[in-house]
Amino acid sequence: MNEIQGPTPAGTSRPYRNLSEALRAHRIDTQNHEFIVSITDAVGISSFIDRGRYIEAIRLSGGTPLHIGKTYTNGFAEDEQVVVGATALRLRPSEGREPYFYVTHPSELRPVAEKTATARAPRKVASSVSAARPTKTNERDYGTCDVCFMVRTASGKCSCDS
Repeated sequence: MNEIQGPTPAGTSRPYRNLSEALRAHRIDTQNHEFIVSITDAVGISSFIDRGRYIEAIRLSGGTPLHIGKTYTNGFAEDEQVVVGATALRLRPSEGREPYFYVTHPSELRPVAEKTATARAPRKVASSVSAARPTKTNERDYGTCDVCFMVRTASGKCSCDS
């Protein structure tokens, strides 16, 4: 979970009016919007700031701000208990922002096959009866010439048999 710190690459940052504007601007999967809203409501956020690669969510309590990326939300304390719905979130240690912890967004928890199936158009389903696949043909040995030691052709001839 490496994360680049600081303002945007251009050195600027701008506040967002609300979370939905920030999520749309960062093109975060709509499947994660409700989850992120639940997290920010549980923690208590006063404002959202564009930081380029992530959205910085400033806490009402003045604690460590959350970093909301496309696939994660980072900035939780080790002893912090965040509950979304009736489920306590599983916090993982951050690799790029120690000593904080992060949570993975739901869209990243879907099975890989499901992700790729939704990303492309539906394919034609093959029928239950399929043709036998051709197998690799066995190479035949026609022998070697006693004079030039080259492999003979299927007719048993060699280039030196003229």
